[in-house]
Amino acid sequence: MSGGTLHQGSMRNARTGAGLILQFGTSRFLQAHADLFLHEARAEGQDVPDVVIVQTSGAPERAGRLAAFSDPAGFPVIIRGLENGEKVDRSIAVQSVKRGLSTATDWPEIVRLFAEEATYIFSNTGDSGYALTVGEAARGLGVEAPLPSFPAKLAQLLQARYQAGGAPLTLLPCELINGNGPVLKGIVMDFAKDAGADAAFLAWLDRAVIFANTLVDRIVSEPLEPAGAVAEPYALWAIEDAPGLALPCRHPAMVLVQDIEPHERLKLHILNLGHTVLAEMWQAHRRRQDETVREIVSDSCVRGRLDAVYRDEVIPGFAAHGMGEEAEAYVQTTLARFLNPFLKHRLADIAGNHELKVARRIGAFLDWAGTPAPVLADLASRYGRTSS
Repeated sequence: MSGGTLHQGSMRNARTGAGLILQFGTSRFLQAHADLFLHEARAEGQDVPDVVIVQTSGAPERAGRLAAFSDPAGFPVIIRGLENGEKVDRSIAVQSVKRGLSTATDWPEIVRLFAEEATYIFSNTGDSGYALTVGEAARGLGVEAPLPSFPAKLAQLLQARYQAGGAPLTLLPCELINGNGPVLKGIVMDFAKDAGADAAFLAWLDRAVIFANTLVDRIVSEPLEPAGAVAEPYALWAIEDAPGLALPCRHPAMVLVQDIEPHERLKLHILNLGHTVLAEMWQAHRRRQDETVREIVSDSCVRGRLDAVYRDEVIPGFAAHGMGEEAEAYVQTTLARFLNPFLKHRLADIAGNHELKVARRIGAFLDWAGTPAPVLADLASRYGRTSS
C-alpha cells in the first residue's frame, strides 16, 4: 500500500497537559470509538482531556442522552465478537465524557468553551453533515445565535476563538467523507468568506487550525439507552500526519499514516460499499424489517451476489491501482465482520440516506476504479448516478 504505512502514535504525537475536547455529534459510533479510546488511555495513566459532547441538531428526543453524558458513572460500551479466534464479550463504563450540551439551549456556554478551553474538536455529524443551508451566510459570523448548519456553526465558533486570542486548535473530523479534513476546511473557509470574514481571520484559520484528515472504522451495531452502544472488537482510527499535529492520546487503534487515501478507499469501497449493496437488496426484495447484516449475508443467494460483486468488480478496480492483494485481504476481513454472530446490525439502520451513500460509496468507486463494473453501475444508475 504505497505511501500508507501505519504506525502507532509515538510520544511526539501524543499531547500533554490540560485541555478539553468538544465533540460535535451524539452518535453511538463516537461513544464506542473515540470516547472509548480516550477512556482506555486514561485508565492506563495518560493525561487525557475531558470530553464535552455537543448536540448540533437540537432534537428534543435526545435530551435523555445528553443528560446521561453528565453521569459520573459513565455509559456502557459492550464489545462483542471474535478476536484472534476467541470470543469477546465485555462491558466498559466509559467515563471520558463529562457532560452533554445542545446548541439549541446551551449556545453561550458552547461558544465560551470553544473560544477559551477547547484544544481538540471531534465531529461525526452524519452523511449530510457538511451541507450548508441556503442563505445562512447573509447572517454573518456573529455568535448571538447558532446558524443552522454544522460548517456554519463551526465558522462562527472559530471566529469567536480568533477574537478571544486565537490559540491553535486541532480538528479531528470523523465523517465518512474522502478527505474529510481538507473538505471541511474548504467548506468553512469558503463560508467564512461569503459571510464577510476579514483577511486576518482567514489567515489565522489557515495557519493556526489543523483540519486533520482521518478515517474511522468500527461496526457499532446497536445503541443503548439512554447512552452507550454495542460494537465489534475491530477498531481503527487512522489519521494522516501533518506538521504540528499531536494526538489527544495514545491507543493501539489510533495510528498515524503518511497517506490516508489507500485506507479510505479500502474502507469506503469495500466495507461501506458492501453495506450499501446489501441495503439495496434488502430494500428491493422487501425483506424482513428487522433483518440484520449477519442474517442477510447468511442467505446463500445474497452471499453469492455479494461475493461476485467483490470478486468481479471491486477487487479488479483496486488491482488496477496496484492494491489487489490489500483488497482481497480486506474483503475477507469484511465478510468475517459481517458474519459476526454477536452483533445485531440492522439493515434498516444502514439504509438511511441510501441515495447519498450510493453516490459516495458506489458512484465514487466507479469514477476512481475505471474498470468494468456492470452490477455496480446498474445500481448507481437507479439513483441517477453514472460513472464519468
